[in-house]
Amino acid sequence: METKTFTSASAAKLIKRLENEKDRLVSIELKNSTYVLAQGEECDPPTYDHRETAERIDELMQREHSKGCLMKALVHDGSGHIALEDRPEPQLQSPTDAIVRVTRSTICTSDLHIIHGAVPRAMPNTVLGHEFVGVVEQVGEGVRALKPGDRVAVSCETFCGECFYCERGWVNNCVEGGWELGCCEDGCQAELVRVAHADHTCAPIPADVTDEDALFLGDIVATGHWGAKIAEIEPGFTVAVIGAGPVGLTTMMCARLFDPACIVAIDIDPARLALARECGLADAVIDASDMDLAAVEAAVRELSHSHGADSVIEAAGGSNTFEMAWRIARPHGVVVLSAMYEGAQTLPLHEMYGKNLVFKTGGVDACNLRETMRLVQEGRIDTSCLISGRYPLNDIVEAYRAFEAHEDGCLKLVITPWEDR
Repeated sequence: METKTFTSASAAKLIKRLENEKDRLVSIELKNSTYVLAQGEECDPPTYDHRETAERIDELMQREHSKGCLMKALVHDGSGHIALEDRPEPQLQSPTDAIVRVTRSTICTSDLHIIHGAVPRAMPNTVLGHEFVGVVEQVGEGVRALKPGDRVAVSCETFCGECFYCERGWVNNCVEGGWELGCCEDGCQAELVRVAHADHTCAPIPADVTDEDALFLGDIVATGHWGAKIAEIEPGFTVAVIGAGPVGLTTMMCARLFDPACIVAIDIDPARLALARECGLADAVIDASDMDLAAVEAAVRELSHSHGADSVIEAAGGSNTFEMAWRIARPHGVVVLSAMYEGAQTLPLHEMYGKNLVFKTGGVDACNLRETMRLVQEGRIDTSCLISGRYPLNDIVEAYRAFEAHEDGCLKLVITPWEDR
């Protein structure tokens, strides 16, 4: 028996159509995430030459791709509405592209900002999503570090790795990329996604790391790690993290890597603060739900030898959290703004005169996949506590509703592949 291996789900769909051809016996078997075509030894009429059969399959595959196969994808219309649609499967557009079959994705607050019209760059009629892992289906001829069948985590930002900004690690400002997936280019809340500059944007997932272990590395862990790194945390510091949502919690995980004396979590949700405390992500918590800014400032001072926080990372993006961030910082402290705001913020320099603060603003430079992957392997980053539930792609609209409503204390929802029902 001769076998021919395909890594495209489209190939499997096509081969399925050939099963009823009387002049060939064709079977499909799923092996290691690839489809294997096997021609049987007995056929009626007599067996055709194996090479002729393979060429026939290739010819029909090319014809099928030229017509364009369809996949399921979540699309927003730019006016606040989302819908699951049939969209053409993505094709390679550049030698450095890869096509990735999505095995796990998730919903990010940034997706909600796009739906609400708070991201001016976002293009309507675009497939949403930028936080995912998957299996490489196809690579362009310029891709060197990846091959079909590789499991990969994917950065939320595509970047060329060669421009002025990429050479300095400022990939958010890459002249050929930046945050494109799910914003300006079709994203990952679909069966397949095209990933540009794949050698830089993707990182192989080791065999001892599961898809869900690696799922959040491309965005919220990248953001947490970036925020903690630029906050200039030193051993013995007091670090205040505003927001105990997914980004805030991963920020606490990553701040712990720098050996601070105390991590203080500030939020208005008691359940999220309890999680931060129970999982050892925060040493102290402040429930600011019924506190004014002066009271929050006083509480932080009490936890920091009356100085204020040495490093503040703002990961909430609330109506008063920007002001909270600079108020709770000590003089000569560093304030990192990881949050995305839906409205303008005021910088009252006359009120903060003399504090000599250093502000560092977003967005994330998400080029740390390999480093954070290693930390996951070593057990130093564990994001399993963030997963609140799982939905197949079929039910992603309902998942969005539950995520936005914070239903049952929802933090992150995992979107699994489309199910045939």
